[in-house]
Formats: sequence, C-alpha cells, structure tokens
Amino acid sequence: MTVERTLEFQSAAEAQKLFGPHNAHLRQLAELSGITADSRGSVAVLRGEDQQAVDQAANCLVQLHGLQRANTSIQAQDVDHAWRILCRDPQADIKTVFKDVVYAVSPKRTITPRTVNQRRYLQALRGNDLVFGIGPAGTGKTYLAVAMAVAALTKKEVKRLVLTRPAVEAGEKLGFLPGDLVEKVNPYLRPLYDALHDMQEFHKVQEMVETGVIEIAPLAFMRGRTLNDAFIILDEAQNTTQEQMKMFLTRLGFGSKAVVTGDVTQIDLPVHARSGLVQAEKVLSGVAGLEFIHFHEEDVIRHPLVGRIVHAYDRFTRQDAPKKA
Repeated sequence: MTVERTLEFQSAAEAQKLFGPHNAHLRQLAELSGITADSRGSVAVLRGEDQQAVDQAANCLVQLHGLQRANTSIQAQDVDHAWRILCRDPQADIKTVFKDVVYAVSPKRTITPRTVNQRRYLQALRGNDLVFGIGPAGTGKTYLAVAMAVAALTKKEVKRLVLTRPAVEAGEKLGFLPGDLVEKVNPYLRPLYDALHDMQEFHKVQEMVETGVIEIAPLAFMRGRTLNDAFIILDEAQNTTQEQMKMFLTRLGFGSKAVVTGDVTQIDLPVHARSGLVQAEKVLSGVAGLEFIHFHEEDVIRHPLVGRIVHAYDRFTRQDAPKKA
C-alpha cells in the first residue's frame, strides 16, 4: 500500500529554494529515504511503501524549511547531514545543531556543526579544559578545534594558539626530507596551516605566526614548557608514544585549554611502540575536567564518498579480525 504525504509551503519562491535547482534537493531526499518525491509550485508530494520512511522524509523537509527561514541557504550537503542526524535521532532539532555558530569567517560564512556529535564536541570544548576528539578522517575533529581556537583568540579569551602534532607519517623519517629542521617538519604541520588559512587571511596568519601569537610546531618542541593563557591543539595524537602523550598533557598551564584529536585506526608508530592516545583513554577515564568525544562514519562531512570508504574499511576490518586471531 502506497503512503502519501503532502506538504505545502508559504510561497512558490521559498519552496523552490528549499526543493533545490530542478528539484535536486527533493530528489536527493527521495534517494536517501527510498521514496519518491514530486513538487507542484509550493507543494511537495512524498510517496512510498514505508510509512516511517515517508514520515521521516517529511520531517526532514519541514526542518530544512525551518532552517531556511532562519536565514540559512540550504545546500546539498545540508540535506545529507540533516537526513543522517534524523536517522539516528528522529526527535533531533536540526536548527539547534546547524545554528550553533563557532566562528564567523565573514558575514556570509559561518562555521557551525553539521552532526549531533560535532555539537557535543563543541559543548565539551566550551565546558572543559581538556577534550579528546577521537574518530575517522573527515569528521571535523581538527577543523572545529581550530575554529574554536581562532574564536577564543579573537575574543581575547586566550593570548596565543599552539598547534602541534607528532612528526610521524606512514613510516617516513625526517632525515630523508630536504632542508633544515623547520623545513623538514612543515609538511607534517600542513593540515593545521590549511585549517587556519580557511578561517583567516593568509597575511594575517603569517603575521601572527611571526609574532608568536600562533605557534605551529612538532610535538618534540613542547618538552619542558608550561603553556599559560593558550589554546593548545594536539593533532594526529594516535601517533604519540605513551611518554609523549604524558609529556603533552602536563604542559597545560593556567588559563589554558587543550584539545587532543586522533584516529586510533590509523596508527603509524613502529610495531614495538604503543599509542599514547589509546593509553590515555584507559588511564584518564572518569577524571573530572576532561571529556572524550567519539566520532563515527555518520559524522564524516567531507565528500559523501569518504563516508562510504570509511564504512567499507570498518566492515572489512570487522570481517577480517577473526582470521587474524
């Protein structure tokens, strides 16, 4: 039996923006939910064999309309993110998630969470002095942390940003790279520069780096220091040794906040070395003043193919695990 839902919006012009160019957003929602969707002026008609799928698609469209009326231009990725959020929690409020502004890059561009876990991550960052963000590539762990750091610096909540990561990548060694030490480690720190340049003009970032307001350095440079009034981000923390992780965590000074991000499924340490991030979660579980936030494949906000790749690798790892036992 076919179930049908009819949704009428206030004006044809408003509905056209919601439905997308040539109904692209409607078609996308139909594909995600496994139903069919048509439009006539300001009316959308949703049909399907599954009542729940039709109702959920209707809920998604209505909530996207509410987001649009709150001055957000709906894009294809918003449809995908909204659908995934509602699949996990049909009672979720999309507007509450999407309108939590982290940092305004310009009047027309703001950085906001796009999944429930991303919003939980931001709330953890606001409420704790130390937060661990653990999960696969593309979930916004580092990007959102940098956005929070830039926002804190802009509001003068901290005096400087310290961005660091271990210089360990897929078994490569610094000695094989050309140049002096700074030139050798720069390729490892490139993702942090990329995030900064996406939020600030290039010359402004360079000026802050030159004056020491922003420090981007390999983890080895943190030893023996106490970092006060700083927002500190340790990226790729799965590649820290247990000794390095303890060293980093004890650098936190007064008025400072630290974020540790990593993916425990992509450890590039030598076979004999153990990840400091893996150990930290076991050692620090239950310690007051810090929080662990775990991201999953549904939190991936890069190209949709990235999410499918992560899912395929996770599935393969689960299937392959008994064979290695």
